[in-house]
Order: sequence, then C-alpha cells, then structure tokens
Amino acid sequence: MYDVIVIGSGLGGLTAANVLAKAGRKVLLTEQHFKLGGLATWFNRQGHVFDVSLHGFPVGMIKSCRRYWSKEIASKIVQLPHIRFDNPQFAIETTFDRDDFTRIIVEEFRVDKDTVEEFFDFTRSMTHLDHGDMTVRQLFEKFFPGRKDVVRLLMEPITYANGSTLDEPALTYGIVFSNFMSKGVYTFEGGTDLLIELMEKELLANGVEIRTRCEVEKILVEEGKVCGVQANGEELPCQAILSNANLLGTIFNLVGEEAFSEEFLKEAKKVRINTSSCQVYIGLKEGESFDVERCGDLLFCSKAEEFDTDKLLAREITSRTFSFYYPKTRPQLDNDRYCIVASTNARYDDWANLSDADYKAAKEAMIEDTLDHLDKYVPDVREKTDWCEAATPCTFERYTKHWSGSSFGTKFEGLNVSRDLPNQIAGLYHAGSVGIIMSGWLGAVNYGVIAANDVDAGLC
Repeated sequence: MYDVIVIGSGLGGLTAANVLAKAGRKVLLTEQHFKLGGLATWFNRQGHVFDVSLHGFPVGMIKSCRRYWSKEIASKIVQLPHIRFDNPQFAIETTFDRDDFTRIIVEEFRVDKDTVEEFFDFTRSMTHLDHGDMTVRQLFEKFFPGRKDVVRLLMEPITYANGSTLDEPALTYGIVFSNFMSKGVYTFEGGTDLLIELMEKELLANGVEIRTRCEVEKILVEEGKVCGVQANGEELPCQAILSNANLLGTIFNLVGEEAFSEEFLKEAKKVRINTSSCQVYIGLKEGESFDVERCGDLLFCSKAEEFDTDKLLAREITSRTFSFYYPKTRPQLDNDRYCIVASTNARYDDWANLSDADYKAAKEAMIEDTLDHLDKYVPDVREKTDWCEAATPCTFERYTKHWSGSSFGTKFEGLNVSRDLPNQIAGLYHAGSVGIIMSGWLGAVNYGVIAANDVDAGLC
C-alpha cells in the first residue's frame, strides 16, 4: 500500500514525488517511457546529445530547485546572456530583462519611458483576482496602440515558450512575461541528461520507488475515492494519486466519465488542448563550430512581415527559435561538439492526417527548409553537419502520450478543472501543464509543489 502513486515523470511529477517523499510519504513514481523527464528529455545520436526542451526558463527556477530539490541542482542554473531577434521589423540582441527591454523600447522603438514602465508594473501586478476579462490583445492596445513592432518584441518569445496567443486572457501573458523580465533567461549547465540524473539520485535518496516502462492503464475508484491503479496489468493500491499525465487523458482515459458529475464533465469537455511543436535537431561535425556574435544563445528568427499566430503554427514555416548549444552547455562531456535545435509551434492535425509517405516527405522538407534559413547564421551549415533529424506533434504524442502531442498542455480553462479533481474523486490530484501560466519548466516544478502540498494535506 502506497501513500501516493504519481503517474508520469515530467518535471511536475518528479517534483511532486520528491516533495511528498521528503514529507515522509511512501511514494511510487510510475513512468511509461524507459527514462524519466517527460518532455524534459534528451537523446543521443552519433556523438551528439540533443535536448528536447532545454531552451530557457526564468531565474525563479534557481529558488525552486534550491528549495524543492538540492543546492547542487540549483548551482548549475546559469544565465543565457545573448538573446537575439531577427525579422523584417527589427534585428536586436538583448539580455532579456526589464532594464534592457526598457532601453530597447525607448531608444530603438521610440516609446515614452513612462508608458514602458507603467506596462511593466501593470503586468507584474496581475493576479488571478483581477483583469480576468482582458485579453493579451487588449493589454497591448492599452499601452502600445497600433505598435505591431512592440507587440512582436514582447509577444513572440512568449508564444514560442508556451503557445499563447493574443486572444488568451492577459493574465496568462503577464505572469509568464514578468517571470522572464525579472532577470532574463536561464538554462541548466550540463544539459537535461545531467539534470534528470541528479533528480533521480535525489528521489532515490528520499525513498521514492521508481518504476519505468510502467504504463498506468487505469485509475481505480471505489465509492468516490481512489484505491489504486492498474499498471502493466497489475493492481497497485494507494491512498492518493497524483497524475502528471495530460489533464483530459487523466479524466477521460485513466478514470472514465462514469466517475464524475455531469457538471464537471460539461466543464472538462470545454477545455481546449494547447498547441504542439516541431523540432529539427542539427549536429555539427567535430571541429566545426558557430559564432556567438552571429548566433547568440537563443535566436528568434522570422521572415513574416509581422507577428501572426496562424503563421507561427502553419506547416509552411516562417518563424523559428534556434537554440545554440556550445561545448560549455555540457562541460562534463569530453568533446568539442556543437549542436542546434530549431523549434516551431505546430498544429497536431497538420501532421497526424498525412499518409506515411507524405509524413516522411514533409519531415524531410522541414529539415531542408530549416537548413536553408540557418545558413544565414551558420554559413555552409550543410557541409558542417553530420546529423539531422526532425520531430513533429506525432513524435511528442508517441513518446509522452500527450493528447494531440501537446507541448503546452491545455488552455487557461484547464486550470480550474485540474484543481477541481479532488472535489470530484477523493484522493485524485493533477499536476501538469494547464492554463498556460503553469507551462514551461518553472511552471511545471511549481505546480508539482502546489499539488504535492494538496496531496499531503489530504492525507493528514
């Protein structure tokens, strides 16, 4: 009998398991894949180590890792100093913090400084209790009417980071943007492989039982309360369950409609799945490199004339984030390998309905188009490259079982449904990417903490 079974080992599930174990709970962590991490993962190809989602997070990750993980993990979080934008409206480099963005908007975009400061203060002050009816579009129109260039600067990187649009609630933008504006963009020195290795070490030290290749097929409910799970055909009893799986998958697949009230199901069926991603992984031959002055650490690159969510999602790609990985990213490896990951937002339906032949051809075309665009920043990149492959929303669906391969969970309305689960079924909790404000690495960790505290209180 376990106190808690955690389903899924994304950063939310990992953190929840660790918090609960440190609170003295008997915890089983299950993961259907053969390694931990969910989308926070990596893979090896021909001497290269590619990160799937290690692109940058706010400075708050240091505090959260120090408090809920270890000083060793927190100490390896370092700043990415060179963030670049290159598009038809402007080409700039920034440290991506409030002071530098203020300087850019005032000096380069000629906006009154008081307006810029007021915008930052306003977004920083946003909470769940106010501004609920304002959209992101209305937020920008309030402070920067008609300024599509300012909107692009302020909005485009957040859209890449969590899939948000101009028509989402302004709160979802304000919280994420303010987190980044605190002190810029950070990453984990050592790569995702080292991070997950250290997290697994910490989990085991705290007494968490870990089972990989362990797929939970069913959450078992008796008389309105969880009693265990069925995993790999085996029934495992517990007092509470924390699902780090997709919210809708948890409700409709793992539990089933019969266990919920009609009113809850009505709200759950309104929850929209957020968008997914495509990525192209590019490894340079040993001895080949690229220039930090030309490339930076993160490059938001677009040929679109202005910010456009539909164009960001289209299969005909106009905008990408290039993440440049230098040997210093993984100092523990004894090699001189440089890697690049190109990321785009994407719609699942644009890929899932293709024939096998068309799917393969579309991936190859995406790789070639990416290399064409990359050549501007890494000249002769094809000759320098010894590995290329691509991932699509179907890839993410396959490895994570997220509905529609979603990289960012659900839209904003998912947050209330996620939080309401234990009111429907005693002992059932959820920690995942919901409501956009909880997406990204920092959001996943912090939501894992919130959910773990709820579980712990419910067990008392």
